[in-house]
Parts: sequence; structure tokens; C-alpha cells
Amino acid sequence: MADALTGTVTEISPALGLKMLLVTTVATADDTDTIAIDLSDHGCTTFVGIIGWQHGTLGSAVTQEDPTTTVSGTTLTITIGGSTDDKVRAFIVFALGRDDANITAP
Repeated sequence: MADALTGTVTEISPALGLKMLLVTTVATADDTDTIAIDLSDHGCTTFVGIIGWQHGTLGSAVTQEDPTTTVSGTTLTITIGGSTDDKVRAFIVFALGRDDANITAP
């Protein structure tokens, strides 16, 4: 499957315990495309959850879209859900950081 991640991965709360990463794709992302992210590259140790959206029209008409995920070691793989091709996707990934030894994931 194609890797749709030619967009960005941005840390949006890098030092608050629970880390959040904003992951965006290019406008050619298709349903079933995959995105692989090494969580350790962003100071994360444990995947907690994800929320996703699809932009029906670039920059507007945003609808929630549920991806599926798998984790192997520190690599999180996001499989784009939905049923449409050539759309921008945005995901918020929640993860625990390296300094969160006293916090346990649900």
C-alpha cells in the first residue's frame, strides 16, 4: 500500500505528559493508504489513541473519519479509513512521552 505521508508530523503538546502529534497528508491520500510513524522520533513510548478527519474540499467540508492502527515496537502504522480517494487527511495521535514513567495507558 502507498505511504500517503508526504505531509507533516508536528508535535502540538511536546511537554505536557500526554503528547499529541498532528499528522497531515497530501491531497492525493486514498482510503487504505498507510502512514508509518516512528513514535520514538517524537519522544513517545506508548500509543494511546487517535482521532481522524477528512477534508472533502481542501480547507473546508471537514468530516470525522476513523482510521485503523497497528503498533510494532515504536512504529505506529495508520491505515486511512473512509471510502474516498484523493483527499487531505488530518490525524491527532495521542501518546505517552519518554518522561511519563508514572502514567499508564488505558
